[in-house]
Amino acid sequence: MREGLRGLYVIIDPAVARGRDEVEIAREALDGGARLLQLRDKTREKGLQLPIAQALGALCRERGALFIVNDHVDLALAAHADGVHVGQKDLPVGAVRRLAPREMIVGCSTNNPEEARRAEADGADYVSVGRLFPTGSKEDTRPATTETLRAVKTAVSVPVCAIGGISETNIDEALAAGADIVAVIAAVIAAPDPSAGSGQAVREAARRLAARFG
Repeated sequence: MREGLRGLYVIIDPAVARGRDEVEIAREALDGGARLLQLRDKTREKGLQLPIAQALGALCRERGALFIVNDHVDLALAAHADGVHVGQKDLPVGAVRRLAPREMIVGCSTNNPEEARRAEADGADYVSVGRLFPTGSKEDTRPATTETLRAVKTAVSVPVCAIGGISETNIDEALAAGADIVAVIAAVIAAPDPSAGSGQAVREAARRLAARFG
């Protein structure tokens, strides 16, 4: 599974999806070339998230993509997800690694080389670096730069994911700085859909971003 840690990483956040069906958004994103999906739901109880997580996981298995759950290792285990992603205020990577089976991917949000090295030492399979650019998708984020991304890339041997305000206008900067993975939220799932829910805009937005990986 870990060889799949490269490419476009689409984060499904219902707060940004504006009422559109998460599974349909995910399907269109995968059709457009997303290689990883994450469910990031900061509002609903985990019991309500579980059927959605299970559906997203099944879809990713069908399409050969990886499915990651944000924050909650118990939800990731219950949904048979490929992995879990934690932040600096969630359970530490070392604790998650003790709870999770060996094959489960563990990602960790970082903001500097020191945090990234610690996450790798504790068992993280990839680290994310952000917020690279201004974003309205998440509050209380710490700013980073492409120089931070370069420094983290040099500091660790695991794949590095760029995140935070990434769009078609700046994805090349993230890739040039060494990102193996690029995570997006609004750039794909909030793409305007003029065709009344057909998902074409989501699919095309993902396709344009995924194409940048060559």
